[in-house]
Order: sequence, then structure tokens, then C-alpha cells
Amino acid sequence: MLAPVKQAQSHIEVTTSGQGLYEITSRIVQVVHKSGIRTGQITVYCRHTSASLTIQENADPDVQADLADFISRLAPEGMDWVRHTLEGPDDMPAHIKAALTDVSLTIPIADGAMVLGTWQGIFLFEHRIRPHRRRIVLQVIGE
Repeated sequence: MLAPVKQAQSHIEVTTSGQGLYEITSRIVQVVHKSGIRTGQITVYCRHTSASLTIQENADPDVQADLADFISRLAPEGMDWVRHTLEGPDDMPAHIKAALTDVSLTIPIADGAMVLGTWQGIFLFEHRIRPHRRRIVLQVIGE
């Protein structure tokens, strides 16, 4: 007989101080641990259109700085061809950056822990210049 599937849903809020990557791994680890799920998966979902999520190296902060610089070069402020400008010059580039990255991640859980590589961390990727409070939904499912 199969073990019954359990679910747990939670959220975290991340206060940003502007563009960049904000590591949220430890906060998600707490949610997985609290869920009691030993085998399954967690979905991490960003409820915003001008911020995103990524799994990236968390050992060397230069990786995050280089990634932020690269994505800013792909969608820089001041593109004179954009139509959506009501929310400021950084808003449409932020939407483009979010479209090029992920708004949700699915991570396996084994032995009660997320299966991440040695140097992998989960990051909120803030694409706006001014500070924001971002809400991330966490859905854990398994047994």
C-alpha cells in the first residue's frame, strides 16, 4: 500500500533594497523541515512580474554580481522603443528580466532535505531599482 501524500503550504516575504540576488535558501530549508515531509518536492513560486527566482552558486558573491550585471546588459534601462513606461524606466526592463528567468522552481526532497548541489543556493532575483517586499509561496508535497 502506498503511503498517504501530505502537503504543506507556506509563504515567506523578502525585503529587497534594490536590484540584485537575495539568498533565501535557509528560509526555505526551515519550511521543508517544518513540513515533516521526507520524500517529495517543493515548489517555490514568486508572485511578482518584476522579480524572479534562480538556483545559483552561493559560495562566491562574484557569481551573483556577474549574473546581475549580465542580465542588466540584456535588458538595460533607457530602451527608447518600450511602450510601458508609466511605472518608471526600470519597470519594463524588470519585466523582460523576469520573463528571461524563472518565477517558479521545483526542487526534490530526499531524507527530509532539499536535494541541492554543494554550492547551490536559491535566490530571489530583484529586478527593480527601489526596495520592494516580495512574497514567495512555498508548496511542499510528498510523504
